[in-house]
Amino acid sequence: MGGVVVGFDEEWGRLRAAAGQAAHRPEVVDPAVEAHEAMLERLAEFRSRVVLVPLDVRDGLWTAELGGLDWICAFSDEEALARFAEARGEADREWTYRRVVGARLLDELVPAVGFPCGVAWNAAGPDGLAFPPVRGIVPDASALDGETAA
Repeated sequence: MGGVVVGFDEEWGRLRAAAGQAAHRPEVVDPAVEAHEAMLERLAEFRSRVVLVPLDVRDGLWTAELGGLDWICAFSDEEALARFAEARGEADREWTYRRVVGARLLDELVPAVGFPCGVAWNAAGPDGLAFPPVRGIVPDASALDGETAA
């Protein structure tokens, strides 16, 4: 047979070289996967912390309508709430609020509202984020894409 015979040492050397080159190549990251993972991290952060939820004149949760959907506004601290009030031109009025754990807000209070409602966290701030009423964020029965919401 007229073929080239490769010894173990040569084959092993080629495999090690190929592995070394692969280790130095930058990992290709899907931007959609990366964005989803970042959102899940922020959601976990929100669920684990106590947030400030402004109250309306009837001591109910203060909501704002945007894009045909109501949003409960929640804030990390009084400074974030003050930025929001300033952006609305209402910094001079008193903003009463309730302290709520983020998980309770999403899991219990959003469903208690009785209509599809998302949560806007730190609106008017540089780190603002919206949690729409969809599966994985609120209980399925309260989600726009849930079984009973359709």
